[in-house]
Order: sequence, then C-alpha cells, then structure tokens
Amino acid sequence: MPDIDPDTRTQLEAAAFRTLVAHLRERTDVQNIDLMNLAGFCRNCLSNWYQDAAAEKGIEMSKPDAREIVYGMPYDEWKRLYQTEATAEQKANFAANAPAHD
Repeated sequence: MPDIDPDTRTQLEAAAFRTLVAHLRERTDVQNIDLMNLAGFCRNCLSNWYQDAAAEKGIEMSKPDAREIVYGMPYDEWKRLYQTEATAEQKANFAANAPAHD
C-alpha cells in the first residue's frame, strides 16, 4: 500500500464515498433488500453511518436529512418512485441472514 498522508487519504475516501452514493442514486432498480441480502448494508445503513459521523463532529443531523444526502431526494419520495414489494424469496433470505439494521 502506498504511503499516503492523512489529508490525501481523507480526500480519496471522500471521493470513493461520493462515487458510491452517485452509483446508488443511479441504480434505483437495486432495492435495499437486495443490498442487504448481498452485502449486509443498504442505503439506509449508509445514511445512518453518515449521521453518526456528523454527530462525532458535533453536527446535529436528522435521519431524514442524512437519508436525503444518500438518496438524493426525500426518502418517502424515493420509496414512492422506486421501492417495490419484496418477494417471498428476498424476505426469507433477509430473515435468515439479516445483520442488525435500521
């Protein structure tokens, strides 16, 4: 691994985060349950981590505000536009393998 100074490392991590968020905003066909079943995290988890990071810096941020940062729109709007009903198979997979998640 190359020797990277802390500021550059933070900039690279931030760029990777922005790319991940942009990718998830573009891939509205991928449901959160799909992400949870495959990777163990979803858009909501990502927004919770963002909210937690803000809190660590003394920044008060609501759950809806954090979700809007990740979803690119209010969460309720995203659900209305893109969320589909989970299949029985998706639900069974989630129940069998679900990590703690909000």
